[in-house]
Amino acid sequence: MSGTTGTSGASVQRRLARFNRRFANRFVGPVLTRLPGFGAVLHRGRKSGRTYRTPVKVFRKGPHYVMSLPYGPQSDWVRNTVAHNGCELRTLGRRIQLADPRVYVDEQQAVVPAPLRPILRRFKAFDFIELRPVAAREEVPAERT
Repeated sequence: MSGTTGTSGASVQRRLARFNRRFANRFVGPVLTRLPGFGAVLHRGRKSGRTYRTPVKVFRKGPHYVMSLPYGPQSDWVRNTVAHNGCELRTLGRRIQLADPRVYVDEQQAVVPAPLRPILRRFKAFDFIELRPVAAREEVPAERT
């Protein structure tokens, strides 16, 4: 699996992910997800069925949406999205239903704009998830949350 450098790198990533999930995302998430290139993934828990909201960095690849996975593909939101074959993305005031998740590794970070690549490389973020919009619900206005 890519995105980590041995066990200590993985444990640092997991600790940072837990911190962000418990604290930082609650404060930064609502602001960050309103900026261009960012969004929030709404996904359903695999066991609980509960709906969760996770801030993400979003890129476009043709008609598809791609999110970087700085904490790796074992993140709960990624596993939930794959298990349920999709999620909802809220970005720039729109709600986009996404399906057919494909998790992949790209050490060249082809989908990432050149100025952002060094930042993601520093975090060893070479894992991505790509999803396609479900045509019938692609352009639904988002209610304020």
